[in-house]
Amino acid sequence: MAETPPLADRFPPGLGTIVVSLAAGLAGLAGSYGAVGFTTSFVVSPVVRTLSLYMPGAVITFAITVLGDLGQKLNLVTAAAIVVGLYALLVGLSVGIGRQLDSRAVPVVGSAVSVWVVTATLTVEPMNALGPAVAAGAVILVTDLSRTGERVVGESDPNGRRRVLAGLGAAAGASAIGVALGEERSPTTIMGVNQEIYGDVDAPTYDVDDQLATAEESTFSVGGMEPLVSENFYNVEISPIDPSPNAANWSLSINGEVEEEVELSYSDVREMDHEHRFVTLRCVGESLNGKKMDTAHWTGVPIRPLLERASPTSDCECVMLRAEDGYYEEFPLEALEDGLLAIGMNGDPLPQSHGAPARVLVPGHWGEVNVKWVTEIELLAREQEGYWEKKGWQGTGPVNTVAKLHGRDRTEDGRLVVGGHAYAGTRGISRVEVSTDGGDTWTEAELTDPLPGANGPARDTSPDRAQDAWRQWKHEYDSPGGEHQVVVRAVDRAGQLQTRDETGPVPSGATGWVSDTIDPDSI
Repeated sequence: MAETPPLADRFPPGLGTIVVSLAAGLAGLAGSYGAVGFTTSFVVSPVVRTLSLYMPGAVITFAITVLGDLGQKLNLVTAAAIVVGLYALLVGLSVGIGRQLDSRAVPVVGSAVSVWVVTATLTVEPMNALGPAVAAGAVILVTDLSRTGERVVGESDPNGRRRVLAGLGAAAGASAIGVALGEERSPTTIMGVNQEIYGDVDAPTYDVDDQLATAEESTFSVGGMEPLVSENFYNVEISPIDPSPNAANWSLSINGEVEEEVELSYSDVREMDHEHRFVTLRCVGESLNGKKMDTAHWTGVPIRPLLERASPTSDCECVMLRAEDGYYEEFPLEALEDGLLAIGMNGDPLPQSHGAPARVLVPGHWGEVNVKWVTEIELLAREQEGYWEKKGWQGTGPVNTVAKLHGRDRTEDGRLVVGGHAYAGTRGISRVEVSTDGGDTWTEAELTDPLPGANGPARDTSPDRAQDAWRQWKHEYDSPGGEHQVVVRAVDRAGQLQTRDETGPVPSGATGWVSDTIDPDSI
């Protein structure tokens, strides 16, 4: 019987180098994560941001409307795969050159230096490139120098199989260490405040307990329904890795077609007269009865005085907002004149995931124009396309009226209760109508009182109600004894009924009446 050749001898040409290079690339990725955590200094961050900015609109639309939150995760995985592939290519080239020169040093030095240079270029932070360079170099070192006197990895080497396995083991070890270290270095808060952003400045809290208590007292408690001040505020951004600008170094520039450019620091904004507002945000890309619509109590500075200080001169009457993460959006200047430069949320400094240290709130408009991590307000000479317009969306106008159906409950005596939220931007909600027989008959639902109007040092007078906030509705009725269809629609304060015409989110937000099948036995 013929002797079975070693596994290494049965490798196709170059397979050992490919396997080791990919393992080194994965270790390099983990090394970057271990050095800086899940931050914008992570080598994947600039790649995923580039994908988000330049990916075709059709792909982004598919990700939003079909994949939902999974689309962001796939974008992150794609970016990580690109980085691993790039690292593997650099390592493989270094190994190949080392083989040609019959050198054991070239693979180690070449891969470490090339990975360091590429990572430093991508992240623009050379010291943070040390982690992946060390990880990649360590894998090559273990793979190519662990067998004293042996040549660099080659499939003709009788010990090639063991050398490849040694490389894989080294990669696994380096990756495990990198992941563990990265978890330590990643921000520990999502909805909470990231202290790294505010570490060098005094970020005050705000006394808004009375307003929050009013909202809590008014809230309808129906199973599955968010309160009037959301506990789980939705997040949408172009990159899954949030920027974390240092508040001490942050600035907002108001420039373009103005008589005088204005530059504001975080301290400048913090020391200005501020006001508190209940404001609802709704994502243009959500489904009709989706859950990407929420409300918070925001603290900030009115934008109109800031614009007046700059004295706009353009006849375009349009503005472009730009953000730390590369995002940009254009819309009419008029929409911004009652806007708020927000620096607080629910009494605390603005959380990282909601644009810390400052974001813009544009009354009554889709969430996409409420730019987070804002750094620039540019007054334009002529209209331009914003990020979403370039992707085929047109969601910069006022939000569509909607009544959502999310709550289901039973009373103690067995009656059914349905509920949800209704929102019409600055038009406000006057009533919500509910049908429990598929739309044949309608009953007016019970509404919460409007949330209180804006107040604070920047306000001479307080309006009687929040100008841009939702209301909750609920309806109690006798069970018909089986499955039935509940339909809900809203009417704004001008008496305009929510349109029945159904459309998807693209390009200007979903429309239609919300309906759902209610099964009494499942409540």
